Amino acid sequence: MNRPYLKLFSSVAFTLLLLLTSCHSVYEVTNVTGGRIPIDSTWDAKPDAEAVALLAPYKAQMDSIMYHVVGTAEMSMDRFRPESPLTNLVADVLRESAVEVIGKPADVGLVNVGGIRSMLTEGPITIEQIYEILPFENSLCVLTLKGSVLKMLFENIAARMGEGVSGIQLKINKDGKLLEGTIGGKPVVDNQFYTVATIDYLADGNDGMTALPQAEKRECPDALVLRGLFMKYVEQQTAAGKKITSRIEGRVTVEN
Repeated sequence: MNRPYLKLFSSVAFTLLLLLTSCHSVYEVTNVTGGRIPIDSTWDAKPDAEAVALLAPYKAQMDSIMYHVVGTAEMSMDRFRPESPLTNLVADVLRESAVEVIGKPADVGLVNVGGIRSMLTEGPITIEQIYEILPFENSLCVLTLKGSVLKMLFENIAARMGEGVSGIQLKINKDGKLLEGTIGGKPVVDNQFYTVATIDYLADGNDGMTALPQAEKRECPDALVLRGLFMKYVEQQTAAGKKITSRIEGRVTVEN
């Protein structure tokens, strides 16, 4: 910057500084209003042409990935309590995926209904659909629990009126009280150790799973994200010529 402009800049800056330091006005917030701006399809009516053009090549690349078909669902599967086909399926995937951590399937698989955000519809399964079903970055956790703590976990699940489970059978009443709980068709032994394959969110005790932080051992590899494990299962079934299916089996029943 040359000297004339430097002098002008300094003069303006000094004047602004005087104005700011000599201002003694006091301002008060008299009113605050708020609202919501819906981010939905209404914004598609008049898209910004320049923005659309800028994003077009990236969108095409992303669509080619997300719309890729990785398998086929034999039936539509939704998630609900006390038991549903989709929660059974995801819990089974978790239980079997424990092989990658402990070398064998876990005794129990557990997933929360709230962690599954969409249904699996009959027909082609795309990567996009798997992301919609399992949008969170939840990692597989394999926990080792004493039988006495596992019984507490059963009570946690009963209080929620059911969650996605695998390897166990629970009978609860309409008030969310546990009436009976078995593992592999057998009673739980208090001093025996059992493995539970779940997600890190539940392993931390969230969604009322207060028994899980009492685990004797906890293994939660960051790389084993539930969504990736589910996608791997779909791809393996497809490679074997099988469609993805599930059913309600009486894993969690409510007694009147």
